[in-house]
Amino acid sequence: MSSQSRRVAGVLLILLPTVMYGGFTILQFMINDPSYMQNALRQDLLRAGHAHAGVFLILSLVALMYVDQANLSAGLKWLVRIAIPTAAILMPAGFFLSVVKPDATAPNEFINLVYAGAIVLAIGVLLLGIGLVSGRTKKQLYGNDDHVAQ
Repeated sequence: MSSQSRRVAGVLLILLPTVMYGGFTILQFMINDPSYMQNALRQDLLRAGHAHAGVFLILSLVALMYVDQANLSAGLKWLVRIAIPTAAILMPAGFFLSVVKPDATAPNEFINLVYAGAIVLAIGVLLLGIGLVSGRTKKQLYGNDDHVAQ
């Protein structure tokens, strides 16, 4: 793993407790806030935000294991390293901020962050996938063809 990917992974692992805190907060709402339990929309969107944050954070860490192996320019590798974690911020933020008011009956305009996050995520994973499928030549991987079993 490159030093750039290792740094991004370190930052993501440092941020992981924020996702854990989100789960704790939802649990506290369930236990201590009767209005939360009476608002199905708010329950659903807060749960969706928490789930997306956790899943996309893990996806970000997994993607970092592959980005250095992708046949992409240095700039595109940085875009991939940043795009997937950015989606892990934008999408949950859209879910959370769209129902900040306890009596919300419909999501507000912040729900558009979910769509923005989806676009950023799609760009990141498509670039990574294309970079991996296009692959490197045997010579780029091993320096020569002697190490490759036929």
